[in-house]
Amino acid sequence: MTLKSLSLALATTALVALNLPVLAEDAKGPNVGTTAEGTTSGAAATMTLAQDLYALGVAQGDALTVLAAAKLAASVAAEAGADPAALELSPEDFAALSPRKSGGAPPVRALSSDAVISKATSAPDDGSDDGAADGPVTADQMFAKATELAGDDDVLIGLIEDAQAEGSRGRIGGAVEWLSRLPAGQTDVWEIPFYGNSYAEIAVAGDGDADLDVAVTDENGNVICYDVSYSDRVYCDWTPAWDGYFYVTVQNMGGSRNSYYLLTN
Repeated sequence: MTLKSLSLALATTALVALNLPVLAEDAKGPNVGTTAEGTTSGAAATMTLAQDLYALGVAQGDALTVLAAAKLAASVAAEAGADPAALELSPEDFAALSPRKSGGAPPVRALSSDAVISKATSAPDDGSDDGAADGPVTADQMFAKATELAGDDDVLIGLIEDAQAEGSRGRIGGAVEWLSRLPAGQTDVWEIPFYGNSYAEIAVAGDGDADLDVAVTDENGNVICYDVSYSDRVYCDWTPAWDGYFYVTVQNMGGSRNSYYLLTN
């Protein structure tokens, strides 16, 4: 599976730059505005980088790289999101929102003060295609792997123990995460409300068992982010021009279940 770094965020910025500026009152164009100067990536970006670094460190057998990943993962304070509401989508809606299409046109909804995240899955998980992993790698698992790779190197083991002792000091807050166990060949569609003129982040971090294709579209079907590479980790950031819903479509292209986290700020 191809490793992917946060350079994806730069590619996302380039994609957005291709669109003409949109005024907040023009709700028919792409819902992308100008990102405020000084805006920095948050916890979703950090967790994506941690997963990428971990995969790289394991592939190279490098305890220091895995340790760096563990420290990044431990720095993210993500809270579990509430159970998403049921999102009613027809088979045609799922087909239109497929990442391998140019973007669908989901139902337009007005953002209300009690807006919640919603989710629909094209088919239920019957447990027949379980993958090897049950979720993305956690910080504790990364520390354990770093210790394994350190072997008898007392200096490295000391560094790992010191990092673990630091625990959650200086954690980056603000992230919310949902775990989804997506069967092979099936699709999740998440409907997420974001406020206009406020920085928005979305990350998909899979367990490595299957390739995930991901697309983010606005309520008009305009593509905000799009990824069909052989990976299950995607990061996307932008600033909506107005209050609205965005649709994150995650499609399992592999032969086994992928248990992934969806993170938002």
